[in-house]
Amino acid sequence: MSKAFTRESDAEDELPPEEPAPLPAGAKNYITRGGFDALERELRALIRDERPKIVETVTWAAGNGDRSENGDYIYGKKRLREIDRRIRFLIRRLDNAEVVDPLARRDEDTAAQVFFGATVTVCNKRGEKRTVSIVGIDEIDTDRGYISWVSPMARALIKAREGDTVVLSTPGGTEQLEIIAVRYEVLATG
Repeated sequence: MSKAFTRESDAEDELPPEEPAPLPAGAKNYITRGGFDALERELRALIRDERPKIVETVTWAAGNGDRSENGDYIYGKKRLREIDRRIRFLIRRLDNAEVVDPLARRDEDTAAQVFFGATVTVCNKRGEKRTVSIVGIDEIDTDRGYISWVSPMARALIKAREGDTVVLSTPGGTEQLEIIAVRYEVLATG
């Protein structure tokens, strides 16, 4: 089709495909069981509930005649593209995910060491304590203290042990963090 016969709004409606959050080259997409289950629930809800409702609305709106000024049709088609884009993203993410159980049995030597899934309490030089849980890139939730295992803080903490002091490099400089506690527990999802 010639560009002369396309509407300008067609190009504006097309959003770039949603790309996965970056992983280090060759790294696996680690995720907790709760995070994996949450992504699966979202995918099922989109496929079983939301997408069929939008398809029904678009079909109804298309039967009302002139589609160029039909808000239900225009919005419905746009929303359908967004849903389809999210479905493709979730399928790719779930296909590439490697579920890691934070509660997997650890020997006494590694029980107090920080790995994926650990909940870690740290204290900075000013005496301010903070608790973070190291999770997959699709599970980040700063309100809960869930940080990605590829984040600078998680990278500084991984393989350290209770009582160790690690150096966190940030854009504002470096900060020393003492590891107060390391525990492994089921993390809340959703």
